[in-house]
Amino acid sequence: MKKILLICTASLFLTACADKEAYKEAVLTEMQAEKDLKDYNIDPEQMTECVVDLSSKEMPGVFPFDPTRLETYQKYTKMLSMSSVKDKQKMLEELRHLFGSPKELAEAHSNYTISVMDCLAAIIKKSEPEIEKKD
Repeated sequence: MKKILLICTASLFLTACADKEAYKEAVLTEMQAEKDLKDYNIDPEQMTECVVDLSSKEMPGVFPFDPTRLETYQKYTKMLSMSSVKDKQKMLEELRHLFGSPKELAEAHSNYTISVMDCLAAIIKKSEPEIEKKD
């Protein structure tokens, strides 16, 4: 019985890692094409880590390997592939169905966009020299 439980847990963990890695790859692809990152000399990999971490916090699921979270990683990965498809209308309908409603798709897109903006602002702020305060 313990072996079966161990095997199930290990397979869930491997699947979770694969889903999150696929999402990271999709975000990295987006970040490599992002003009603002090039303008501010921001490393796309650093930005990717930040966006994945921040957006994951707002995804459904109680903990990182929650099956709901794993499904959400798959949905977000598919959402990010929107820029590379030819039939955008068909993909949009598919995403609406996948997320459950246009509202849920909009919320997911909003979560991703806010994460990108917050990470961009944080990384730029970190890289700027500190302004000395005069007393």
